[in-house]
Amino acid sequence: MQTTGLGQTGGRNYPMKKKTRFAMVVLSLALPGAITIIFHQTGATGRGAAPADVPVIPNEFKYTNRLIGSKSPYLLLHAHNPVDWYPWGEEAFAKARKENKPIFLSVGYSTCHWCHVMAHESFENPQIAKILNGNFVCIKVDREERPDVDGVYMTFVQATTGGGGWPMSVWLTPDLKPFFGGSYYPPEEFAPLLEKIAAGWHTDHDKILASGDAMVSQLKQFTETSHPASSGLGKALLNQAYDQIKSSYEPGYGGFGGAPKFPRPVALNFMLRYYAQTGTRDALDMSLFTLRKLADGGIHDHIGGGFHRYSTDNRWHVPHFEKMLYDQAQLACSYLDAYQITHDKLYAGVARDILACVQRDLTGGQGQFYSAEDADSSLPGKPAAHVEGAYYVWDEKEIIMVLGNESAGIFNYCYGIEKAGNVDNDPRDEFPNKNVLIVSHSLEETAKKFAKSPDEIQVILADARQKLFAVRAQRPQPQLDDKAITAWNGLMISAYARAYQVLGDPQYLLAATKSAQFVKTKLYDASTGRLVRRYRAGEATIDGFADDYAFFIQGLLDLYEASFDINDLAWAFHLQKRQNELFWDKDQAGYFSTAGQDPNILLRLKEDYDGAEPSPNSVSALNLLRLSQMLDDKPFREMADKTFSAFGQRLQETPGALPQMLVALDFSLGEPKQIVIAGRPDAADTQAIRHAVNEQFIPNKIVLLADGGEGQAFLAKHLEFIQGVQTVGGHATTFVCENYACQLPATNLEAMVKLLAPKIGLIP
Repeated sequence: MQTTGLGQTGGRNYPMKKKTRFAMVVLSLALPGAITIIFHQTGATGRGAAPADVPVIPNEFKYTNRLIGSKSPYLLLHAHNPVDWYPWGEEAFAKARKENKPIFLSVGYSTCHWCHVMAHESFENPQIAKILNGNFVCIKVDREERPDVDGVYMTFVQATTGGGGWPMSVWLTPDLKPFFGGSYYPPEEFAPLLEKIAAGWHTDHDKILASGDAMVSQLKQFTETSHPASSGLGKALLNQAYDQIKSSYEPGYGGFGGAPKFPRPVALNFMLRYYAQTGTRDALDMSLFTLRKLADGGIHDHIGGGFHRYSTDNRWHVPHFEKMLYDQAQLACSYLDAYQITHDKLYAGVARDILACVQRDLTGGQGQFYSAEDADSSLPGKPAAHVEGAYYVWDEKEIIMVLGNESAGIFNYCYGIEKAGNVDNDPRDEFPNKNVLIVSHSLEETAKKFAKSPDEIQVILADARQKLFAVRAQRPQPQLDDKAITAWNGLMISAYARAYQVLGDPQYLLAATKSAQFVKTKLYDASTGRLVRRYRAGEATIDGFADDYAFFIQGLLDLYEASFDINDLAWAFHLQKRQNELFWDKDQAGYFSTAGQDPNILLRLKEDYDGAEPSPNSVSALNLLRLSQMLDDKPFREMADKTFSAFGQRLQETPGALPQMLVALDFSLGEPKQIVIAGRPDAADTQAIRHAVNEQFIPNKIVLLADGGEGQAFLAKHLEFIQGVQTVGGHATTFVCENYACQLPATNLEAMVKLLAPKIGLIP
């Protein structure tokens, strides 16, 4: 249902998230000013730009609205607007019905820069608030908490405007049917628009209601239409996807597509696996070059670690500075894949840098992972002056003052620091001469320039970064969005579990285990067997969506293969069955995003586009395949095949839009290796085998442990052959199998590695 590209909305550029096909339908709202809405042949939604988190709220305010009772950091940002906001819920709906008023729905999230701009310009404006309060029932929604609400109305906005983004502004009838919408509106446009819509509601009331009915009918007709594959989905489709993704490659600085540039790890996932299966060197080279350029760019926080959301330019130089948990999780995995293939310590170092950032800045006291850090922060000594990137950018004079002339000269040469700043400066900017750190000269080039060895330069730069980190820590810090979302915790569990597998650091396994335990105790209802979406400040609320199940199940499978704790695999198996009960489309296959139990959600959507986050259908397809291999569950395999078929037309028409689903398809088309290790989980020889397995990049595999105890007993209930698997001569032993037919057991690591050797020669 989607492709990537660039859309424009609200006078701002947003990366397209999807394209939706509709028959051309023109519906006149008959509002003053001849406002007309058109269903376009193609439309797009995208992710709004930059960041901001929860500011410190003073004790006294002139205004307080109903959002004050919320736990959402985004809603709390608006709790003291003069707008009489309601949270999404029956109280607001009942008021709209009783007073026969249209609803103004505003959707955003706490690290959305333009959401904050519109808040300051319009929602904090008493005159605009007066228009809103007098003519509309105003509802605020955090899209990260309620992707179901966001999905319905974003589908409407993209279909009717050809674009989309956040903040999203939609006007609804009292029965929640949309009749007009857009994104960011500057105040000089927003106030007149509000007055026109309010007037139209009275003068053309029946026509607007009819338009809302017609639009919902059109949207339902489209979203309920199945698009199965016209023929088999085979390896030729993988070749087609590779060609399509390659055609969007930018050879100068890496990445796929132009500015604004997003890392899009799902594309890297596919390209690296395509290389592993076919030996196509270009697929590897494009991926590695992209990862190196990302690591060198300003999108990478060279002082504190981790990555910002995306780059506004082609060089990865000037980012939108928010840091999102899901980016850190997916990019860490991409760098781990690159390290497995190349054994180049550069990639391992970047992965460690990401994980250290998350542990320091995005991890809660109970092991939960927080959602994001804002891009905006106050200028030192000017608490009211919020500037995007203020926490991260540098003035050359400040660097010299901190490091001294000699070290500063070396540092500034390496990281491209200029006296007048290395980014465009607005004369009105309160932070002039700003520099964003970007690797302009390599270690070797810097060493040659200053007549020192690379090792000496490395020590000087590391010391400089440490000193600058300490200075930066004294600046007003970006606000933290400290809600824990189950789906994103699942992605981060995968990253830490895989980091333990590849790098062997026990702290990574501990981080993954603690987060999984947090989800079990705080975000899981054992009485119903259901996950909860969000936890913050002691409150767990909102039934989980398909992505919560899919991403968390993936995390549990990765955690099992890291720790061999059978409880993780058993829980993943239970949650998969629960996901199937709640979200599976019994008629046309695939997973709905919602359970369909909320009558206030007008459309039950299925997500397929692999964008900033992979789609729950793509992740679920691979989860089903892995579980079917681990537990010999044929119905799971059949559901995965039906999922591919359900999205078959999309896969055939625009395979590059679904790279993560193609990762799952690749798994299904081959003969995944089943690696069974017999031994005690904590024994040194078992750990040595685990390490040897994970030194190699073998994406299409499962790893099981026959521990001679509880874990093996659980596995034997599903895999009969594993009952008799045992150590040879008291030593940990490896059995490499395909279709549960195993080769001779190997107790020697060298022999085991030969059994696992990929078909192609990966880079040594």
